[in-house]
Amino acid sequence: MLKITKSILVILVFLWLPAFGFCQEAKEIKRFKVDAAQQGVAVDKKYFYVINNRTIVKHRKTDGREVAKWDGTAAGIKHLNSGNIIQGKLYCASSNFPEQPMAGSIEIFDAATLKHIGSHSFGIGNGSVTWLDKHAGFWWVGFAHYSGKYAVEGKDTRWTSLVKYSKDWAPLESWVYPANIVEAFKPMSNSGGSWSKDGYLYCTGHDKPELYVMKLPKSGYILEHVKTIPATIHGQGIAIDRTNKKKLIIYGLSEKKEATIMVNEIE
Repeated sequence: MLKITKSILVILVFLWLPAFGFCQEAKEIKRFKVDAAQQGVAVDKKYFYVINNRTIVKHRKTDGREVAKWDGTAAGIKHLNSGNIIQGKLYCASSNFPEQPMAGSIEIFDAATLKHIGSHSFGIGNGSVTWLDKHAGFWWVGFAHYSGKYAVEGKDTRWTSLVKYSKDWAPLESWVYPANIVEAFKPMSNSGGSWSKDGYLYCTGHDKPELYVMKLPKSGYILEHVKTIPATIHGQGIAIDRTNKKKLIIYGLSEKKEATIMVNEIE
């Protein structure tokens, strides 16, 4: 979630989930070179949307060509995070990172035009808003806490949480991450998350080339870690392409520097 000045890549990763269990690796199937990709990416049927601190850039999925751009600098936008396309609207997590006390909101855009059409503020609450998704009729929001220099006094990465909201944004339930995933996040936190249609939550940290597959516990308050999948996505915001009904495809960001094309076969 730190500011990146170099050009980096947006990556599509294909994940195969066989009937008998999870795959061991992700297979990179395509790359798009973009001018900058700092925080995350959203995706719909024809386009992907690169999310930077203050800008959103819309690209065609066929060839990566830029078709539109929104700049929120004049509106006071400081730190957009990940986003998701839901029923033709682009919902972006927004925070005041690295300022304290942590505050955040959800900024809403018309995906067709990138016009800003709405906002939902959390104010000062559970932490830094890093991602959101809609699943099973509910809103799900990731709130980050950090260790080290970005820590809030008296708190660290262990305070990172997942909160479930009603369709009208009333808080319903919340969970924390297991100790091994907290260690994987440190010293930063949970940067991205997206629900698969079969009810698994795919999460990322800030830098590591890994996807953490989680599910809700049968009891208690700690999310269950199902699998860690190596990937060429290096943390930050991710989005599952729900327009592909046959395969599980996840869009994400590459490592924070120029890189050559890499292909990881599923084993």
